[in-house]
Amino acid sequence: MNSETPRKPRRLHALLAALALSLALIGPAFAADTVDINSADAATINEVLVNVGPSKAQAIVDYRDEHGPFKSADQLAQVKGIGLKTVEKNRDRIVLKGGKGG
Repeated sequence: MNSETPRKPRRLHALLAALALSLALIGPAFAADTVDINSADAATINEVLVNVGPSKAQAIVDYRDEHGPFKSADQLAQVKGIGLKTVEKNRDRIVLKGGKGG
């Protein structure tokens, strides 16, 4: 039993170190993703924006098709199911290139 006790902390330490390294490498990759909400399809919007699932992403595309290109990221809050908190969480991911707002 004594020979097993010291191994557990080493294994846990190695696991935590590997997890920390993985998160450090993956985090910037996700943060670098951006989406042009004036030209992207629903699948891309869903993939890039945080707290925006497939139905909200489709609602963004539908709103854009009906009302024209977004002129600002804040205008996303006019889409049903998208609030200002969601816009704020995604502000660094939102790009306005396509349409008149870019």
